[in-house]
Amino acid sequence: MKSVLALLQFCTPLPLGRPVEFEHFARRSYLYPLAGYVIGGIAAVIVSFIASPVVGAAIALATVLLLSGCNHFDGLLDFGDGLMAHGSREKRIAAMTDRTTGAGALAAGIVVTLIAFAGLQTVAYLPAAILIAEVCAKVAMSCLTTLGEPFREGIHSYLHGFARPWFLVPAILLALPLFLLPVPAPSIALALAVTVAIVVLMLSLSRHLFGGVNGDVVGATNEISRAAVILTLALL
Repeated sequence: MKSVLALLQFCTPLPLGRPVEFEHFARRSYLYPLAGYVIGGIAAVIVSFIASPVVGAAIALATVLLLSGCNHFDGLLDFGDGLMAHGSREKRIAAMTDRTTGAGALAAGIVVTLIAFAGLQTVAYLPAAILIAEVCAKVAMSCLTTLGEPFREGIHSYLHGFARPWFLVPAILLALPLFLLPVPAPSIALALAVTVAIVVLMLSLSRHLFGGVNGDVVGATNEISRAAVILTLALL
């Protein structure tokens, strides 16, 4: 329970009492999907009372962003700057890790948010879709934490230091309760497959551009995975 509490204190700004040692979660980063159930579950409950697809999509996205403290969204913006920077690997890393927000950050934030927003308006099961997308996004974070070699010291390198290859198994197993939702099983299976594809893409891209992974890349993976899963569910 301390590990779960530390996870939620790390992933959300929810008032959960006295801070728990972060190491409790660091040693069990495969628990990331549980945060997806909490964040996505709260969003699903809220939008289940909203009849308008457009308003529901906006509220769903706003809820998951606010409940995550926008930390992962900030990672997406930083990743966008690094992705769009020109020049050497060092220049890309400098663009990603500085405190300014450039055109690449704005483009990444707008594109990913628009895709997620448009997709949520067209899904036939909005509450389930936001829950599925959020859990899959956290599965992606767990996988990247396990597989992504860090290129600098930071939160990601700390978490990666405790991660073991077998963490991938419980992280994926924690997504299996999604098959209990009133959604066609092939749709959920495809959502998980898309999540794995995003993980592979982000690992390959970050190694090529930056020489490894940091917390910004992991946060960006969360946002991109959520949008990709929503788009997949919308197109089915």
